[in-house]
Amino acid sequence: MKVSFSKPGLPKDGAVVIGIVGKRLSTAAAAYDDLTDGAIKRCIAASSFEGKENQSLAIIAPERTKLRRILLVGLGKKMGDLELQNLGGDIVEHMEGAEELSVSVIVDCGAKDLINAAVQIAYGSRLRAYKFDKYKKKLKGNQKPLIRNFMVHVKGESLARRTYASLAKVADGVFFTRDLVSEPPNVLYPVTFAREVRKLTKLGVKVEVLGEAAMRKLGMGSLLGVGQGSRRESQLVVMQWKGAAASKQPVAFIGKGVTFDTGGISLKPGAGMGEMKWDMGGAGAVAGLMKALAGRKAQVNVIGIFGLVENMPDGNAQRPGDVVKSMSGQTIEVLNTDAEGRLVLADALWYCQKKFKPRLMVDLATLTGAILVSLGKEYAGLFSNDDKLSKQLIAAGETSGEKIWRMPMGDAFDKMIDSKIADMKNIGGRWGGSITAAQFLLRFVNDVPWAHLDIAGMAWSDKNAPTVPRGGTGYGVRLLDRFIRDYCE
Repeated sequence: MKVSFSKPGLPKDGAVVIGIVGKRLSTAAAAYDDLTDGAIKRCIAASSFEGKENQSLAIIAPERTKLRRILLVGLGKKMGDLELQNLGGDIVEHMEGAEELSVSVIVDCGAKDLINAAVQIAYGSRLRAYKFDKYKKKLKGNQKPLIRNFMVHVKGESLARRTYASLAKVADGVFFTRDLVSEPPNVLYPVTFAREVRKLTKLGVKVEVLGEAAMRKLGMGSLLGVGQGSRRESQLVVMQWKGAAASKQPVAFIGKGVTFDTGGISLKPGAGMGEMKWDMGGAGAVAGLMKALAGRKAQVNVIGIFGLVENMPDGNAQRPGDVVKSMSGQTIEVLNTDAEGRLVLADALWYCQKKFKPRLMVDLATLTGAILVSLGKEYAGLFSNDDKLSKQLIAAGETSGEKIWRMPMGDAFDKMIDSKIADMKNIGGRWGGSITAAQFLLRFVNDVPWAHLDIAGMAWSDKNAPTVPRGGTGYGVRLLDRFIRDYCE
């Protein structure tokens, strides 16, 4: 779907969307009402449409025009950026259902800043129009990418076009993440994932990939233990975006990249195991973020790192009871091979701080089912050793619509992962599973300001939302792009 901007006007064909506040007609609505001999006023009078937020009214094949439809959408009294983005997504959903090919949205009321309103509607429409259908050979109805042109009419279209260009790059990053998360595990595994990320070099991202020999030399026994049951070689991907002066200390983002998780010897139940292709959602988010930042030429130095492994149960697989040595030198008693993501992150976090000395680190991981018990699919869990960083991330979550909720940490939880035969064990018992997982990661952070985002409930969705179609959500890209814009650039 091509999104574009144009000066105000009255389109003569296709589908037209007009915003309404209350029952008072905007300039464009009044003009179309005159053109159609009062059809708009009559339809409003004959319906329950009151111009409230989330209300819409379709006028099909309005008389005396060549339009296929006019869609009236309620703007309410106060619509912020997220509400406007959702409106853009709702418009796309409606028009796809109506099998429209060309859509024109007229923005001439309902906001103090009409240019921003136009940009946010366009951004939301782009996010909602995403489809992952490369493996479908027979597409029916609104499964098809129907809308070809999405035109937004607003006074000041040149500024709107320039403003939208930056958000379009963020959408590109979101789509990159959604694509990665959606790929089947026989197509996307550690080596092919790394191959896809190498394509970011075209945008100016420096990409380095470490294989198992290099990681073994670094002492990454924690990460390597997870992948030793797979025929697919594990990888460590290291990305650098240098958008600021070399003297500026970088910020770092680390992702869990388990491209498929059977649970290993601690085998998961068969039902639902196919969903474990998205256990690399944290790594996908980091890759998408780097694409977004490079695309919009963010003025910040950023490190992106993720370990890529496949957790399989063959004769060489890690066993419950094994002890592995991490890059930090700390030893880990592996009591559950399905608690593998933290083992991958442990070495990635240590490598990141030792090599790049970042001013802060944020990791993202589909780490625990326990976080869904706590927060459902409404929030990601936030765990941190730094109050300032936590407040900034929470604020960015509210602004971006990718919400997070801070969870507790403390010595009582930390003691739960003490081991009798090693420095720590990789599980803490039945209670507080998300917290003990975070406490495990904290042992590899030292004093670097750090936040851990448990996104197990957010990386994949079984239902549509206004700007997020079902499937891979791309969660984390918009959140962290907003965080960087507001606090790091």
